[in-house]
Amino acid sequence: MVTRKPAAKPNVSADALKTWYRDMLLIRRFEEKAGQLYGMGLIGGFCHLYIGQEAVVVGLESTAEEGDKRITSYRDHGHMLACGMDPKGVMAELTGREGGYSKGKGGSMHMFSREKHFYGGHGIVGAQVPIGAGLAFSDKYRGNQNVTFTYFGDGAANQGQVYETFNMAALWKLPVIFVIENNQYAMGTAQVRSTSTPDLHTRGEAFGIPGEIVDGMDVLAVRDAGEKAVKHCRSGKGPYILEIKTYRYRGHSMSDPAKYRTREEVQKMRSERDPIEHVRELLLQGKHATEDDLKAIDKEIKAVVTDAADFARKCPEPKLDELWTDVYADAGEVS
Repeated sequence: MVTRKPAAKPNVSADALKTWYRDMLLIRRFEEKAGQLYGMGLIGGFCHLYIGQEAVVVGLESTAEEGDKRITSYRDHGHMLACGMDPKGVMAELTGREGGYSKGKGGSMHMFSREKHFYGGHGIVGAQVPIGAGLAFSDKYRGNQNVTFTYFGDGAANQGQVYETFNMAALWKLPVIFVIENNQYAMGTAQVRSTSTPDLHTRGEAFGIPGEIVDGMDVLAVRDAGEKAVKHCRSGKGPYILEIKTYRYRGHSMSDPAKYRTREEVQKMRSERDPIEHVRELLLQGKHATEDDLKAIDKEIKAVVTDAADFARKCPEPKLDELWTDVYADAGEVS
């Protein structure tokens, strides 16, 4: 894990710090509530929480512009919230209700928003990577300046389709940022036991794709690296790889007891490296906010999450005839 540098005066405004603090806290509180609802049986199937990794997507979204696209894997709730999707719609989808982004038919891993240029949550490991390159190709074809953020984890980094995509993206100089969210354990196997190279961003060297390691527990470091990568892509130089070293506090999914690591390891990360606490310290040390200010933000966020959960509970389940909508086939052909 990258060691955090001593606290220094950040080269960002107080408003930016407060925005990032609020955005990360929204993801944290939302995921905590999702975990509660799962335990109550209100969320079925798989549920992969983003707790601990909030700085990754919040930092990168701060570099995005209108029209930029994003696509990720099944640990996707944080990405949806960070790009501005409505917490009510996300929570309703988690609980399988008709007010959800996929009308209650997709669940935790399959939500989309054309309005926010969010192209999913994908349940097949690594499958979103070539799709992300395809999204970038559409922008290259249209000749605009948009980029695509294609997220995948350290486990997916060993998938063959990832390297086929690297080759094509480099060959065609596609404006895609490959974001490796390296939380170090994939589904449950430590990177050192599953990967022959210590650094995953170097996998792009064979294709001429530049990359770097980023401290994913520091939203400022992620923002800075994101700006560099975005500038590279928008200037027509092709793809860029960001290996963002982060850490999830919960197991791979809600059903994972995470016995492959110790409680002491998780607690040490929480107490010494938490990304939200880091920004909180910067706000307090810089006198940009008081303890009461931050408590007020937390209260505000908790209200938003409570409203989302209440909306999801009250929202009806999809009607039976909803099964036949959004199906790209002639209804007469379906047996």
